[in-house]
Amino acid sequence: METCKVGELKNFSIGLPKKMTYGDDKEIETGICKQTIEEAFLTKEGFRGDGVADLRYHGGPDRAVCVYPYEHYRLWEKEFNNALPPSTFGENITVTNMLEKDVCIGDIFRLGDAVIQVTQGRIPCSTITKRTSNPLLLKRMVQTGFTGYLCRVLEEGSVRIDSNITLLESHAKQVSILYGNEIYFHKQKDVEGIKRVLGVQELASEWQQLLVNRLDKLIT
Repeated sequence: METCKVGELKNFSIGLPKKMTYGDDKEIETGICKQTIEEAFLTKEGFRGDGVADLRYHGGPDRAVCVYPYEHYRLWEKEFNNALPPSTFGENITVTNMLEKDVCIGDIFRLGDAVIQVTQGRIPCSTITKRTSNPLLLKRMVQTGFTGYLCRVLEEGSVRIDSNITLLESHAKQVSILYGNEIYFHKQKDVEGIKRVLGVQELASEWQQLLVNRLDKLIT
């Protein structure tokens, strides 16, 4: 597997939940509409000044930082012939050279003065459809596994828009985000695949619980 060494931040965004209008003047409270900033302090719970509307599916220590590969923006813009605004997917950092196939669950990165660890693939939700008015985009994100991913914070610290993100430690199990997404979304009865993902102790606790439950049903 090709391992990335240094990623470049193409966008750095935070934002608190606010009302977003979509469709026929419908409204939803969401944290997806973030604003590009120059600097923010990253705590164990996430960036100061950042927040989520639905704590059931977003936020918390295992999901403190949301990352999305910049390369996918060009892919989606070409496929749907539509420009996408910065942080379309509600991610905090949009990065180059860190695709889902190259980043593994448990990998540790330095992000500015902070240190983060990859915990799970991002599960895209219908808020993306509401923001982009494109239901096919959400479907394609799941089909391709180009969902982005989430991280916990191992060391708190300041992050700037010109910070690099550098790989400190590649996880020995080498279970990529793309592989995890394939098991989570498309191969839900793959016992060996589920076991392989569960073999990464650093996996987000929510994914651990869900995959353990799946495995129990398959082998009992």
